[in-house]
Amino acid sequence: MKKVLITGGGGYVGSALADYLVECGYYVTAYDLFLYGENVFESKKNLKKIKGDIRDIISFNSAVKGQDAVIHLACISNDPSFELNPKLGKSINLDAFEPLVKSCQRSGVKRFIYASSSSVYGLKKEKNIVEEMKLEPITDYSKYKASCEEILKKFKGENFETVTIRPATVCGYSKRQRLDVIVNILSNLAYHKREISTFGGKQLRPNIHIKDMLRSYLALLKADTKKINGRVFNAGWENMSVNDIASSVKKNVGQDVKIINTPSNDTRSYHISSERIKNSLGFTTKFTIDDAIQDLINAFDKKLFDNPLKNDLYFNIKRMQKINLK
Repeated sequence: MKKVLITGGGGYVGSALADYLVECGYYVTAYDLFLYGENVFESKKNLKKIKGDIRDIISFNSAVKGQDAVIHLACISNDPSFELNPKLGKSINLDAFEPLVKSCQRSGVKRFIYASSSSVYGLKKEKNIVEEMKLEPITDYSKYKASCEEILKKFKGENFETVTIRPATVCGYSKRQRLDVIVNILSNLAYHKREISTFGGKQLRPNIHIKDMLRSYLALLKADTKKINGRVFNAGWENMSVNDIASSVKKNVGQDVKIINTPSNDTRSYHISSERIKNSLGFTTKFTIDDAIQDLINAFDKKLFDNPLKNDLYFNIKRMQKINLK
């Protein structure tokens, strides 16, 4: 399985994944609108960029021909960005999904890997959230993620292998940086303003280092069919509270960083178990939240970001507001 197409191949995870898979010997096609710029990965021999919209099925049909596997990352990727234009969000995150899967199946793709979200579980009282638990998504973003999981079940077969991964929140450095996810938000504010705010603070937020996220996709590409076909896997290791994440940021950035705690009615708290992917595929994480914070500090020290507190390129909702995608 050497030819891989990544939808959302210009995104925070997708651009890093494209580079990583090329380094691992794959021929990679990054299919994306490149709303955050096209210079998000190095030009490499076995890396092809196609500027396209997943809703344009004619364009996608052409791009997917000859591919062995598809990793579907493309979506409007967080609740605020989704709520900015619910109609747009639905057209990309839900309506485009089944035609895209059908296109992959018709084109002879052998394995389809779908990036869902750990947010599909909703609010749970259980200490450990495992894959068999009932999905109770709260927002439209997570409801459509869950709906796509159901749609994908219909297509599983011997000649078209399907697998769903439910990632925790990704953190750390990427050339297509996001600074609007919790570890990255707090690291950015601590470094540049020497002050961070936490709201509530006891809520658990599972995170996964971006390098481990890339490794998880590689594990799914390499896995034996019997171990993954039709299955769902959580991917996230460190289930830390918001307060503990803030403390880690302060420890790494500097003791002069001030932490301001504010009460919050945000009761979302997740503690996902990643035992299945560990037991089935032997996958465990190698990197920590501390590693992600240090990677960001290093990037800030090297001035790799242009105006990291305000530049819309690093904040999905600001970018969506600016470009007004239809």
